[in-house]
Amino acid sequence: MIIDQLRDQRVVVVTQESFYYGLTDEELIHVHDYNFDHPDAFDTELLLSCMKNLKHGKAVDIPNYNFKTYKSVPNARKVNPSDVIILEGILVFHDSRLRDLMNMKIFVDTDADVRLTRRIRRDTIEKGRDIKTVLDQYSKFVKPAFEDFILPTKKYADIIIPRGGDNDVAIDLIVQHIRTKLGQHDLCKIHPNLYVIQTTYQIRGMHTIIRDAATATHDFIFYADRLIRLVVEHGLGHLPFQEKQVITPTGSVYTGVEFSKRLCGISVIRSGESMENALRACCKGIKIGKILIHREGDNGQQLIYHNLPKDIANRHVLLLDPILGTGLLFIPTYLCTGLHYFSCG
Repeated sequence: MIIDQLRDQRVVVVTQESFYYGLTDEELIHVHDYNFDHPDAFDTELLLSCMKNLKHGKAVDIPNYNFKTYKSVPNARKVNPSDVIILEGILVFHDSRLRDLMNMKIFVDTDADVRLTRRIRRDTIEKGRDIKTVLDQYSKFVKPAFEDFILPTKKYADIIIPRGGDNDVAIDLIVQHIRTKLGQHDLCKIHPNLYVIQTTYQIRGMHTIIRDAATATHDFIFYADRLIRLVVEHGLGHLPFQEKQVITPTGSVYTGVEFSKRLCGISVIRSGESMENALRACCKGIKIGKILIHREGDNGQQLIYHNLPKDIANRHVLLLDPILGTGLLFIPTYLCTGLHYFSCG
């Protein structure tokens, strides 16, 4: 319910069930006697490593556990770091190291009959088990594990939701809190390297035109291009320069400046392409690369295409995206792929 209400691209979900150990051949023979609800059934070290990497801005491969073969299949799910990481599972509070990584701990408390009903529905539909097997496992392992391992961790929760998904008030409060945290993005801070063009009547006039619903399409494009060019020119002025002397046509020496490095532009498809013409108009012959970032459900931001200048490491990079929020998302998304060889100018 909480995840459904968030519907935010900056939220990723990691389930503890993905980290079950694969069963050995001997364990497979006696699979009905295997306790899947014991803490030792999970690869906690791998889960801990994945959560640490995600929290430090690194992409991870989440195992894809097959509940019919009781083994992890080769196609792991790639998950990229995000603003909010939700870790879901019955024993996520059991290990103190995992608890220490959490900013908010939620315990969903439901009636025993409801838990049993959900268990039967899930295991028969998603895991292909018959009802008798589910009931036997519940009596032998699930209920004792709940009393021995799960219920005692309730004391570590910051928030306890009684009646589970039926408690709309509690869920709405949690969702609102998470949305508030999402709103407290780094863009809300005043960074020393964030520059805003000084507002003039000319700029306000252009903003008025492009915000007017009655503005014709060709006028919107014309004034949007003008604003974009002003942004590009302003950005170029903040790049490092070095002194350069030239000989004028009259033979005198003029001491001026030039860029300390060559430049290139990186266009974030598709919106960034609207800034390419302005950059070309300001910097003749500049190289422009392209990247495409895809938002894939609960996997976070994924870089699925990039075509960059080969000598980008020796250039200052102008990242082209007319929307500051999505442009900022590019940096952690791209760095988590391991390509660290350039800095944005």
